[in-house]
Amino acid sequence: MTLLQSPPQTTSNPSSLPTYDARDLTQSGELAQIVLEGQTYTLRITRAGKLILTK
Repeated sequence: MTLLQSPPQTTSNPSSLPTYDARDLTQSGELAQIVLEGQTYTLRITRAGKLILTK
């Protein structure tokens, strides 16, 4: 799966940290893959609206 990098979203809480909407990362689905230093992680949005990140 190839993720398109979305620009950080502006929130009402000004912060120097980039902010991403999980629905954008999953392309409105429930799963996305995130790669860090060659390791692939899975981001899952649960039915309860919680986020789970697993290796």
